[in-house]
Amino acid sequence: MNEPLAERVRPKTLDEYISQHHLVGEKGSLTNQIKKGIIPSLILWGPPGTGKTTLANIIAEQSKRPFYVLSAINSGVKDIREVIDKAKKAGGLFTAKNPILFIDEIHRFSKSQQDSLLAAVEKGWVTLIGATTENPSFEVIPALLSRCQVYILNAFGKADLENLIKRAMEKDSLLRSKTIELKETEALLRISGGDGRKLLNVFELVVNSEESDSIVITDELVLSKVQKNTVLYDKTGEQHYD
Repeated sequence: MNEPLAERVRPKTLDEYISQHHLVGEKGSLTNQIKKGIIPSLILWGPPGTGKTTLANIIAEQSKRPFYVLSAINSGVKDIREVIDKAKKAGGLFTAKNPILFIDEIHRFSKSQQDSLLAAVEKGWVTLIGATTENPSFEVIPALLSRCQVYILNAFGKADLENLIKRAMEKDSLLRSKTIELKETEALLRISGGDGRKLLNVFELVVNSEESDSIVITDELVLSKVQKNTVLYDKTGEQHYD
């Protein structure tokens, strides 16, 4: 199985989704909208590895809508128009809910690329969900921004990161086949920098690099396996989890 750990344990429902309680917790600003399937066009703004793509997938799944994905890194205006045409047909005459178009790294789109989305969003052919690590006020054109709600995702805190590891150990069949003891997590958490994807990648790297199926996770072990990592681990430093 070549799929990374972060993909294998990606949450499928809101109940499995860790963190961002201000958005999808019991009294979150998006919780009721998702449950009712009444989703506005929106932009998810937050650091890498905080669950933007996962949340978009969950919204599409729970609202039972067709889901189209574009990456701003390798999509042009032609790709956008093709997806919009598909989305219009998928919406059809017999469905009450329009398709969701998810665009990752939307801040990388040029003005003309963003312009090509305007009509589809305004006329309701698609519900746009954009993900960005940059401030959308500076990176998204005003005409598109005025048609979207902006929701901020926060870097994962210490408890969130620890829960991510524990959830992965419980859910993933490959990890369950090993005996893993989390003796120390300080180095893992600091190296992750609040990025859930990076945390799981590093954790998987450490586990896979051990020959034995019985593994004790310590700070020394983690640091020895990821010593080439660019993040400096400093036990007395100013770095924080959030």
